[in-house]
Amino acid sequence: MLNTEIIKTSDGSNTLYVRDLDEQYHSVHGAVTESEHVFIKNGWQALPNKPHVVVLEVGLGTGLNCLLTALKAFDEGREVTYHAVEKYPLSTQIISGIGYGKLFGERGLEIFERIHQANWNEMSAVFPGFNLMKIETDFLVWEGSEGIQYDLVYFDAFGPDKQPEMWTPEIFMKISGLTRQGGIIVTYAAKGEVRRRMSSAGFIMERLPGPPGKREMLRGIIK
Repeated sequence: MLNTEIIKTSDGSNTLYVRDLDEQYHSVHGAVTESEHVFIKNGWQALPNKPHVVVLEVGLGTGLNCLLTALKAFDEGREVTYHAVEKYPLSTQIISGIGYGKLFGERGLEIFERIHQANWNEMSAVFPGFNLMKIETDFLVWEGSEGIQYDLVYFDAFGPDKQPEMWTPEIFMKISGLTRQGGIIVTYAAKGEVRRRMSSAGFIMERLPGPPGKREMLRGIIK
């Protein structure tokens, strides 16, 4: 378990500071703002309007991206299968303290609690039509779920300078192999080397305006 503390970001939402890495889980310029911009606006909303979406999140973390996706899926009446791979599950105390559910009304609170009450390594219904599997393992050794290809990948590992083993050509080759034709990957990162490695793995890459505090972010698609 990582040594973390809860800190407040500029939009009023909390994030976690990891002392060992000197790194935050989200931008200090706004945790919810960043997640909504990178993963919802430029990920979820960029998908074709298909009735069933299969999502892979690399780094469940606090569950914020999962919560935001579930809220959008509920509002839009779309079914979701959501796989989230996490090496360092957070404690109940940290999850309770970070308080994301309270930011989104009664429904948000209920969904957030169900995300974190779900058992690890088995499929759970967060609500009818939104099925979540939280996978407790190191993504470096995870080989995917048999027969599953993803429409949307949230790549939300710690930064390349803090967790370089997660940003290698081999990692992006693994992800491209798990992504269906037309599938999308989004990440907050924008370094040229990251873009080149994703491109070499088969993604058609584009730079997009970043969230507050970041000039750019990356999105790729498998053609």
